[in-house]
This record gives sequence, structure tokens and C-alpha cells, in this order.
Amino acid sequence: MRKGFFLAFAFCVAAAVNAQDHQALRDSLAVAADRLSFYPDSVDLRLRKAGFNLQLEQWQYAKDEYDYVLKRHPNNIAALYFRAYVNEKLNRLHFAKLDYEGVLSLIPNHFEARLGLSLLSQKMGRTTDALNQINLLVEQHPDSAIAYAARAGIEVERNLYDLAEGDFTEAIIRDGRNVDYILNRAVVRIHLKRKEEAKEDLERLVALGISRYALSEYFSACK
Repeated sequence: MRKGFFLAFAFCVAAAVNAQDHQALRDSLAVAADRLSFYPDSVDLRLRKAGFNLQLEQWQYAKDEYDYVLKRHPNNIAALYFRAYVNEKLNRLHFAKLDYEGVLSLIPNHFEARLGLSLLSQKMGRTTDALNQINLLVEQHPDSAIAYAARAGIEVERNLYDLAEGDFTEAIIRDGRNVDYILNRAVVRIHLKRKEEAKEDLERLVALGISRYALSEYFSACK
């Protein structure tokens, strides 16, 4: 069975766009850049242009725009948050961490920044910090399925399968049709040798419209 967990926490942009959308984005970017030539100090235009740069995965150009805004408005939440995202894409992990922390110093219960900081800490190998941040996120947002699922993902990476099973269950209670959560719980239950319960999760996925063939590898692991 493939070892893998399918949760993906993308905070701000979809990575794939088709050719037509790509051209539309480039056209919109050109318009924003042209308007900036007339209003170079417009924060709204800078952020709008940076947003198009993000969607086109032009990370350095986006960062330049956020740098410009933050030099003049150091507490701009949008610029801080999205620069953190861009810094991570540029593998400037320490600077991404500082930007997430900057957002949280201004808005301590900012969901996306807390989640981003937790996942970044995990990526940096700071597992204790990652768990501390994700625990705080769950405490601050106890009704969020994403918070529980994110914590479960970190627990899985540390082989804390019992804890992960409980957190995926909490996520499913709050979002019972999310196929990623259900599949991840099935995989965790297989690791825990709770194969009947894992099979129940797989049957639930079939009831939600996932083909039995696509799940055949997991059904086989439940035998």
C-alpha cells in the first residue's frame, strides 16, 4: 500500500491554471502594472498586482510588491501574510517564519497565519514548535475541521497514529463529506491494525461517490 497522506493545505493560490486562464491572468497583470505607472503609491494596486504575480507563480515579483507595501505600511496584514507564503516558496524559510509571526503579533487568532506557522515549523524540523502552534490553533478554533486535520497530519509524521485517528475523527465530525479526511483516517486505522473500522471508512467513501476500483489498494490492505 502506498504510504501517503492526501491532505494539502494551500493557503492562497491554486497552482494549476489552464492556458486560457493563464493568458487572462497575464492580461490582468498588464492592466494592473499599467495603472501602477500612474499611481505608484497605491497599496490596493500593489496588492492586486502581487496577487496576479502569485497566481502566475512569479514569486520574486510578488515579493518585491509586498516589500514595497511593507516599507511604507509595516503592519499591513495582507502583505505580511502573503509575503510569508512567497518567502516559503522562495525557500526563505526563516523570513517566512518572521512574517507569520508578524501577522500573529498583530492578530493572535489569525487562522491562516497560525496554520502556516505550524506547517512551516514542521517543514523546518521544529516538531515541538509545530505541535505547540497547531495545539493553539485547535484551542483558538475548536469548530474548525481543518485545524484538527492539520494536527492529525503532523501527528502522522511523528507516527502518533492513535492521536491522529482521534483528530481525523474530530475533523470528520465537523466536515463529514470530506473525502480526504475519511481516506486519511482509513489509512491511519490500517496502520493501527483496526482493519474493520478502516473498511467502514472505505465503504463510506464509496457511498460518497469514490469508485471501489480507485480504493482497491486500500480494501486489499484491510483483508
